[in-house]
Amino acid sequence: MPTPDSEVEQTVSAPPTDAAGAGHARDEALFAHRPFLLHWSGKVLATLAFRMASVAIGWQLYAITDSAWSLGIIGLVQFLPIVPLTFVVGHVADRYDRRLVVAACDIVQVITLGLLALGTALGALNAWLIYAAALVVGCVRAFDQPTMAAMLPSLLPDRLLSRGIASSSSAGQVANILGPALGGLLFAQSDIAPYALGAFLSVLALGAMLMMPARRRSPTHGAPTLATVFSGLAFIRDRPVLLGAISLDMVAVLLGGATALLPVYARDILEVGPWGLGMLRSAPAVGALGAAWFLSRMPIQRAMGRKMIMSVGVFGLATMVFAVSTSMVLSLVALCVLGAADNVSVVIRNHLVQTATPDEMRGRVFAAFGLFTGTSNQLGEFESGATAEWFGTVPATLLGGLGTLVVALAWYRIFPDIVRVDRITR
Repeated sequence: MPTPDSEVEQTVSAPPTDAAGAGHARDEALFAHRPFLLHWSGKVLATLAFRMASVAIGWQLYAITDSAWSLGIIGLVQFLPIVPLTFVVGHVADRYDRRLVVAACDIVQVITLGLLALGTALGALNAWLIYAAALVVGCVRAFDQPTMAAMLPSLLPDRLLSRGIASSSSAGQVANILGPALGGLLFAQSDIAPYALGAFLSVLALGAMLMMPARRRSPTHGAPTLATVFSGLAFIRDRPVLLGAISLDMVAVLLGGATALLPVYARDILEVGPWGLGMLRSAPAVGALGAAWFLSRMPIQRAMGRKMIMSVGVFGLATMVFAVSTSMVLSLVALCVLGAADNVSVVIRNHLVQTATPDEMRGRVFAAFGLFTGTSNQLGEFESGATAEWFGTVPATLLGGLGTLVVALAWYRIFPDIVRVDRITR
């Protein structure tokens, strides 16, 4: 019987499908599969709403507090619910209808954005209310992201999964581009508009989820136990390739969370205002969307593990360039490169996790996956805000980029199994 390690090696190193099958998969339209289209649309709409609101939240909070530390606190309060909810989320996603779990998240997002709009209109919004809203959003995302990821493989035939993962990644990036830019533009006209439109888009996302057909699958039976609740974490722990890939992202994003400081760069360093902040927030997604579009048509075929680590190194270098830039054009270019490099590593890592995990385990594995990646995003924002308060914005961002580059180099030695990964097939 093969060990868990050898099972992963077989999964990620299996020979590719025949050329005729690969050609047919390239020609077949992803969006001809209606469940995938609805999933893609729901992801775009919900993420667009969240990103629009994020621009307004960041600008309002910095205007109220005039402190980079407060921007870091936003990341901390979004992190706080992730750890206690992670393992509950996984069990819920494997036990109940995943469509309805995501729909419930959309409902909570509608209510939260509506209350932010009302608080802004009444002039009652303060730092504590913004932190409370961020806490609720953190709970929503703790449930939404792993559940959406666990749904994806059941929506497409195996031959289209690689393209589907890249296209799904591009869905989030489309929203990450349009959301901040639109949010900044709307906020410059009315501080209520980003929240109001975000609530409306969340209603549309809810509709997309409810229109998806119910999927018959074998649920997790029986009451949850410690063993079943923590089985996703154990699954990752026992597979060095998965552990190395996920921990690489966690540490890199923890150190390279420059996006938390974009309100400081927009107002005090580049002096470009709310509209400029929206452009800066959109720039990483522009690069990520370009990478996702390319990968959906020309998937990486060889040396995937090595390319994943290299992309994290490029992410660190781009962060360092952005840190010292005083030019809006150079800053936008650096953020685009940063986003493209990040998305290459995301697509490879997500495909690795998707193909190595059985469907009945995906909710718990992606919940544990989210514990690594989600906490790194939020703690990375907190770390950036804290170090910026201590050392200054530019030195803190520069050190974060340098740390990310060092991590990428170190993972070559610490996790040699990743370097040996050549192909990932289902």
